[in-house]
Amino acid sequence: MAVFLSATTGPLGVAAARGVTPTQNEVETGLTCQCGCGLTVHSCNHLNCGSAIPLKKEIGEQIGMGRTLPQILSHFENKYGEMILSAPTTRGFNLAAWIVPFVVIGLGGLFVGVILWRWRESTDGDTPPVTPVPSASDDPAEHELRERLERELREREV
Repeated sequence: MAVFLSATTGPLGVAAARGVTPTQNEVETGLTCQCGCGLTVHSCNHLNCGSAIPLKKEIGEQIGMGRTLPQILSHFENKYGEMILSAPTTRGFNLAAWIVPFVVIGLGGLFVGVILWRWRESTDGDTPPVTPVPSASDDPAEHELRERLERELREREV
């Protein structure tokens, strides 16, 4: 059951699914550091970071109060805005961030499929008949040139 939950909800959803107080790392992974590095609070590698260090302390305080992961993330979202969350929410306009890429890929695949199908259909019946090319042996002048070429090659080999 835990494997299924971790596979479907990711690392941030495990603590929420268990209904227990999350670990410090789980909460830090769910928040983006505000120092400008673009990393999560857990991954920020700046020494004495002016954002990550106070956030880690506040996360510890929230965990100490016995709050769940959704409650802690909601606290930080209310305090700092939605930009602090490391993943877009699945409500409101942000739902488009989850849906639009799959819709565009699907429509693109459908478009390519229709184009290929139409291309195939248009080339099936429009193929012109193939006219045979006369062979080299049909032309006496070409036959004479071929014999001359073979004779000169034999002379050079000797």
